Amino acid sequence: MILKREKYMKEIRSVLGKQVIKVLLGMRRVGKSTLLLQIQEELISEGIMPDQMISVNFEWMEFEALKDYKALNKYIEDKMTDGKKYYVFLDEVQEVDGFEKVVNSLNAKGQAEIFITGSNSKLLSGELATYLTGRFYTIEVYPFSFGELYHQRESLDEGFLEYITMGGLPGIFQFDSQRTAKNYLLDMYQSILFRDIVERNRIRDVNLFKQFMLYLMNNVSQIFSAGTITRYLKNEGRKLSRETIYQYIEAAKNAYLIYGVPRYNIRGKELMKTNEKYFINDVGIRNLFFDNEKDIGQVLENIVYLELRRRGYEIYIGKLDDREVDFIVIDGESKTYIQVTYLLAEETTIEREFSVLEAIDDNYPKMVISMDRVNRSRNGIIHKNIVDFLLEDGVRLE
Repeated sequence: MILKREKYMKEIRSVLGKQVIKVLLGMRRVGKSTLLLQIQEELISEGIMPDQMISVNFEWMEFEALKDYKALNKYIEDKMTDGKKYYVFLDEVQEVDGFEKVVNSLNAKGQAEIFITGSNSKLLSGELATYLTGRFYTIEVYPFSFGELYHQRESLDEGFLEYITMGGLPGIFQFDSQRTAKNYLLDMYQSILFRDIVERNRIRDVNLFKQFMLYLMNNVSQIFSAGTITRYLKNEGRKLSRETIYQYIEAAKNAYLIYGVPRYNIRGKELMKTNEKYFINDVGIRNLFFDNEKDIGQVLENIVYLELRRRGYEIYIGKLDDREVDFIVIDGESKTYIQVTYLLAEETTIEREFSVLEAIDDNYPKMVISMDRVNRSRNGIIHKNIVDFLLEDGVRLE
């Protein structure tokens, strides 16, 4: 299924013609290559000739020789044979050591507009950031949002249950059966695991790392403790040091497979140094190993987190005395507190979710999100159905 990723295209259009390197970052198979094609198609529709476009995908064998940055530079320069403006597209460019020298040189000459994609968050750190300071514009690409996939569906609730199970990675929608789609998803997950994490970080004990990732996926949206996982693995007959735990986490974060969210002490108004929460980039991956419908509360929280992240907010987990606020969402000078739960069916659940927000003594907006269709807003705290919330993309929180 090819969908026009209009939100990303709108942002890309805003920097077209500007002498900055356009960088699309995100987990493998979230649709970065398709976005490059959509950019090319739009440029052609506006009168740019195909021979003004130079495209290299470093996952294709035919471009294997261009993983040497000098060969890459020569290949591109040889195609820029006149004074025309060219558009250069370099897909999965992290495969080329020294690629920053090529893009910096091309950008400095001013004859080419450059688009690159990568599957590692460290792509623009360290030496590369020094090379390209002030010369690049970054867009993070995510799997399909619920709104992108299902906004035209007649049965939104049915579509949402499908989204909980299958997630939003573009590749799965080419298959007619869920079984085939899940096989594809498993192959893709293993590719991320081995190519983008194990090989890149030279992880030796692959089975231990896989076991660690299963633990992390099982406990998405739960407070994470290195001590807890150490004890868990010890009971499984495996040993894992705290240092290695955090190396594993960093490696998975760099590949965009997971995100870590720090905790913030609302009363003390300070960041806490321990016990982050972790969320997975696509809930369909989690459902390969665990039952998302059974763990619906955790999965809903994961889905809301990803949606908030797509919308560009700064996000924290809140701690208020001995209670937790699922999300503190920062938008410039504004702030919103959000609780996420499955259903507000029991009075005890209603009290738990609303009372912690009522205890926060400031005037920022507060919200509870659940699957209920009955509006249970009270005392100025807004209650929203999660499907309605997910379809509000582009609407600022209030």
